[in-house]
Amino acid sequence: MERKIKGKKLLVLLRDGRKLLGILRSFDQFANVVLEGACERVIVGDLYSDIPLGLYVIRGENVVLIGELDSGKEELPPHMIQVSAAEMKRVQKAEREATDLKGSMRKRMEFLDLD
Repeated sequence: MERKIKGKKLLVLLRDGRKLLGILRSFDQFANVVLEGACERVIVGDLYSDIPLGLYVIRGENVVLIGELDSGKEELPPHMIQVSAAEMKRVQKAEREATDLKGSMRKRMEFLDLD
């Protein structure tokens, strides 16, 4: 069984929410994983970016899910748009600022007790 999955393209979901893609090179009973040609897929709305990481070792305690990607199928829906890593950083910053603003506005409005 081990020989059948080595060399396959995997998606690894980490405990902190990051999604890593890469070719499985090695793993052990603790779910420690070595990915070759790994990249982090960052998704914000309809935009995504694959940030290259190279050879990547993942500690098993950080793994939530591991799944094999079907090489014959499209990985993302057709409406998704790929952007550069720099553009993705700008989009993430704007989203983070909007979320912070929403939280601070909610705090300011607590006195109204709209429930």
